Amino acid sequence: RRIPVKLLENESPSLNPEVVINNSVTLLEYKLANAIKKILTPQRPVILFTRGHGELNELQTGDLEASLQQFYDTDRITLDSLVQLSPQKCALLIVAKPRSSFSEQDKFKIDQYVMQGGRILWMIDRLNADLDSLRGSPPRFLPTDYPLNIEDMLFKYGARIQPDLVLDLESSSIPLGSRGSQQLELYKWYYFPTVMPVGNHPIVKNLDRVELHFCSSIDTIRTKTAVNKTILLTSSKYSRLQFSPIDLNFDLLRYDPDPAKFNKGNQTVGVLLEGVFASNYENRVSQEMLAGLKQLNVNYRNESEPTRMIVISDGDVAANFVRDPNAKEWYPLGYNRFEGSTYANKDLMLNAIEYLIDPNGVIEARAKEVKLRLLDTVKARKEQTQWRLINIAVPLLFLGLFGWFFNWRRKRRYAR
Repeated sequence: RRIPVKLLENESPSLNPEVVINNSVTLLEYKLANAIKKILTPQRPVILFTRGHGELNELQTGDLEASLQQFYDTDRITLDSLVQLSPQKCALLIVAKPRSSFSEQDKFKIDQYVMQGGRILWMIDRLNADLDSLRGSPPRFLPTDYPLNIEDMLFKYGARIQPDLVLDLESSSIPLGSRGSQQLELYKWYYFPTVMPVGNHPIVKNLDRVELHFCSSIDTIRTKTAVNKTILLTSSKYSRLQFSPIDLNFDLLRYDPDPAKFNKGNQTVGVLLEGVFASNYENRVSQEMLAGLKQLNVNYRNESEPTRMIVISDGDVAANFVRDPNAKEWYPLGYNRFEGSTYANKDLMLNAIEYLIDPNGVIEARAKEVKLRLLDTVKARKEQTQWRLINIAVPLLFLGLFGWFFNWRRKRRYAR
């Protein structure tokens, strides 16, 4: 069995080439150890994507699943067709951009999966904002809340996705044409922030920017049980918020942005929750639910085993653009076809999934830091002539002195 190891990180316009080299050296131990571990692992963990609530389909997550299937078994499940969801059979549950309501039965199955120690990656759009909604005439749209019915669960677990949209001056671009013109130009679209991973957590350490679409801010909530909250992704300090109801249109592109209005600071858009979670159904379990658990010979749990989950306020963070649905062709995850640049969405997803499944594994090696003693390029250019002369002249001087001394000693010896 063979696993390729990528030794050099991708170059990025936002990173100095020397930083790219430093990051590559820092991650070298992790990449080699990770490859060896995956070769030696006899049983492949199972990752399940939920479906039945308008989630991303197989084509939209095609690139991510293709990468995952090198090391994991992936599949899709409809929760209402399951009797029970078990961590022994499902190492990780992924909920990627649901757009319709979860029933109480589905929520109860997810809740008890968490109580048994199950791990979840939530990628949730709070509002149904979409760029395609602005293709009409006139190009205006009023986003509304998705009726997901999972807000109470996330709140109980320690996170609340607000009904707002984050706008960021540090954003990616979209192509637009002037009225009556066929020529397209790229404009900064502030609803597509390119967020920087924060902190030194192994999931985000040394990651480049991640592109998000119509994300919302996340508040962390004080919980009854001990849940540690680690912020993974934030917008830049040049951010602002728009609260629902929002009149979504292209009018803001007609004028240069006023930085004074983008003054809300860094907004949390991705958070890791770890610890013991309280059940969302504490003190309100119906007799029907208890009877169902009894038939399965499973006890209801009020508190979870120590476990973890990640909440990201954008469902498209894991979605690749589908080039040809019939041929099942897609662009790489994170690739912006308008700019021709690649963001770190795939690396973020793979790191997050690996950490959720095995937090004490080799991913801890990502947290190590290697400082290369890089040259001061300005000083090097300024003094390059001086050091070239020294490097040439000093060896020649030593060689000449050695030759003179050798001849002098030889003459002195034979003169006797």
